[in-house]
Amino acid sequence: MKKVDCIVRPDVLEEVKAELNKIKIHGMTVSQVFGCGLQKGKKEIYRGEEIEISLLPKVKIEIVTDDSNVESIVDAVTKVARTGNVGDGKIFIYDIQDAIRIRTGERGEKAI
Repeated sequence: MKKVDCIVRPDVLEEVKAELNKIKIHGMTVSQVFGCGLQKGKKEIYRGEEIEISLLPKVKIEIVTDDSNVESIVDAVTKVARTGNVGDGKIFIYDIQDAIRIRTGERGEKAI
């Protein structure tokens, strides 16, 4: 099993969810997060003063899946989220040792 964390721009969330639904990926956790990377933030004018906003809003999509779905998830997310500009986001892939469905006690891939 793998965990796929996708950090993307908030404006592409609905398109990413639609693309994931096309490949039968329905279970996910979505969080609003703030972060910075190469984009390093942006400058805005607030009450006549220029201020630096270093942490920008992003959306984190977490998906736990079997190994065979990982590449199709990566392809679906990058297809929608890639603009070619700094700040498009990142995808991280982790190994998952086990998963337990609390309601039934099922373990492993049956639990996801």
